[in-house]
Amino acid sequence: MPKVGMEPIRRRQLIEATITSIHEYGFADATVSRISAAAGVSTGIVHHYFDGKADLLEATMRWLMADLRRQVVDRLARARNPHDRLLAIIDGNFAPEQFSQQAVTAWIAFWAHAPQTPELGRLQRINTERLQSNLRHALRAFMRPERAASTALGMAALIDGLSVRCALATGGLPPEEARRITCDHLAAELAAAVSDPSRR
Repeated sequence: MPKVGMEPIRRRQLIEATITSIHEYGFADATVSRISAAAGVSTGIVHHYFDGKADLLEATMRWLMADLRRQVVDRLARARNPHDRLLAIIDGNFAPEQFSQQAVTAWIAFWAHAPQTPELGRLQRINTERLQSNLRHALRAFMRPERAASTALGMAALIDGLSVRCALATGGLPPEEARRITCDHLAAELAAAVSDPSRR
């Protein structure tokens, strides 16, 4: 019988082993047996804490999303004004911790399988809407709500696209360069809003 208090420790251990297995074998070949071997436990332990591989993969994606959210929230807590909030969102999404080789492999795998896996697709939509909502909220200090929504959509797409470029094994973009490009885009949007009253 598992020790009291072991569940969160064991679940994290298995999630980390899942990320390792996806990195080493790919999404489809990250089997329960390989994940359990990477964690140094029996397959029975995996099934004790998760309802099979699909449940474990969903928990892993939620864990990656929670880590990204922490990166953003920690920076938002230090923001003093709406412009700082926008930079905090950008910085959180391009934090170095988000671009470890194993984490990047896992993110790409989840993005690729989300269209065919309803629960992964739902999690991806939550992640996308959270990013857009954070951006919209801060942008409303500088422009009309409808313009803020359009700008947030464009910025979210830019952040997602640049994140993929950062993840490429060959010819990848450094996260700091991706951050600079996104900040330049933000500066241009804010300048346009100031110069054209109809866009505010």
